[in-house]
Amino acid sequence: MNLTTDHLADILIGIARAQNAVIDAIDRANPGFRSQHAAPLITLAANMRAGDPRMIDLSSRILMRLQGRVALDAKVVKADLERLMGGAPAAAAAAAPAAKPTAASQVPDFSGMDFSVKL
Repeated sequence: MNLTTDHLADILIGIARAQNAVIDAIDRANPGFRSQHAAPLITLAANMRAGDPRMIDLSSRILMRLQGRVALDAKVVKADLERLMGGAPAAAAAAAPAAKPTAASQVPDFSGMDFSVKL
């Protein structure tokens, strides 16, 4: 049997949907469970503070995405899987660190903005 990243992404999304259904059921029986108990623990399990997520964080991150109102895209999960299986670092972690900003570059340039009040 050949398991592709498409298959694995679909399996992970299906498991996360089942977990989300359990969270929904508990939240209906005990309102506030999702926001007070489930979401903070899922965020902790998903290791959301890590700039370069690991394979072990992926399933929790998928469940975390299902907690929101934005539809989950299987292509994004597949891209995450391919990146993690290939060993390539995340785009944010792969970017070279920027040069340390100087005092002059920290001051915003407001010269092109109009702050006059028009009544």
